[in-house]
Amino acid sequence: MKTMHGLLVLLLTLLISAAGFAAEVKDVRLWRAPDHTRVVFDLSGPAEYQVFQLNNPERLVVDISRTRLKQLPADLKFDDSPISRMRHGVREGKDLRVVFDLSREVKIGSFMLAASGDLHDRLVIDFHDKQSAARTVKKAVDITSGRRPVIIAIDAGHGGEDPGAIGPGRLYEKKVVLEISKELQRLFNSTKGYKAELVRTGDYYVGLRQRRDIARKMQADLFISVHADAFKTPHASGSSVYALSQRGATSASAAFLAQRENDSDLVGGVSLSDKDDILAGVLTDLSMTASMDASLRIGANVLNGMGRMTKLHSKRVEQAAFAVLKSPDIPSILVETGFISNPGEARKLATSSYRKQMAQAIFSGVDSHFRRSPPPDTYLAALKRGEVKPREYTIASGDTLSEIAARFDVSVAQLQRENKLASTGIRIGQTLIIPES
Repeated sequence: MKTMHGLLVLLLTLLISAAGFAAEVKDVRLWRAPDHTRVVFDLSGPAEYQVFQLNNPERLVVDISRTRLKQLPADLKFDDSPISRMRHGVREGKDLRVVFDLSREVKIGSFMLAASGDLHDRLVIDFHDKQSAARTVKKAVDITSGRRPVIIAIDAGHGGEDPGAIGPGRLYEKKVVLEISKELQRLFNSTKGYKAELVRTGDYYVGLRQRRDIARKMQADLFISVHADAFKTPHASGSSVYALSQRGATSASAAFLAQRENDSDLVGGVSLSDKDDILAGVLTDLSMTASMDASLRIGANVLNGMGRMTKLHSKRVEQAAFAVLKSPDIPSILVETGFISNPGEARKLATSSYRKQMAQAIFSGVDSHFRRSPPPDTYLAALKRGEVKPREYTIASGDTLSEIAARFDVSVAQLQRENKLASTGIRIGQTLIIPES
């Protein structure tokens, strides 16, 4: 009997101990964006929490019920954030208390995210800067001059706590597409007649609707979302271009990829369920139809440019209900630069040279469209009407004549002939006249 009693006591003790904690903190991650800092707690299960702020000195206190944290990660860096220190302890024997010591006043946002796919339950705390000196959204240019540049919003997919697809060797989609986007921005901004801005400039998450809003505040003429996705099988390969569809996807793979990208807002903490009904009404507007027509034309040019340097997954512009493309007044395309789940394409995407080639192919396609159909109040329109001199390009370090020719979709011979170039080549700082392709 004593033995049986001892076993019962031990079992009861274990049950009470197990019931004492609802979750365990698996990891703590921090991301810095231009206007806020995000801290994410990865939890082993759902948990209730409370947050409250204290002044003099500024602090944020987070209490997570029936949760334990063994130790804080040693690699958390609070540089350029309002957080000066983070500490933790136990409250009433079972609740986790985390205290953030703050260097300045902030506005707090917080929410729980349920487990999804490979992601744990997460508690997200956002520290919004009240007076941020960092660059936020700004108007890209003054559009009143009558000869403004064509404005391109370049959106590197995913970011921050949302890595996107992960390829062999832990190659993150979010890093690959940001590098391609930066190179694409450089190409546009080194070409007279264009002004390109990045939707996200670093490793942080931006909600899908917010990405569209940023492009609208830029007064963009084109929105390009850059991705390198994964598919169910590693055999899928090739680049592709997508535009929005009001009637569903044009292929099974388009539907699959659209769902993957739309689900990223579940990672970033924005639910689309309460917005689609409102947006559906906007999609019926004539301006949306015009934007979609332009998207298909631009997409076809980009697809043609990419087809010259890599294999295509589809030889036509696919259409699917990508949430990030649902801008009623801005032509928008989503470019899949390759399947990061394919080992061969992942090896290419991991190299700087291939990423530059991909950016040049995208640029060439977009430039080809706007040379033929520029917005009427732009420099490119004035150039087409013969009101201004031909386009020019100033040679930068690392440029070669063949790369410049490919970038502008002209031949090396055309460049040499137009600029009377000697066989000795080109020099940094030299300005070339770019002939019409």
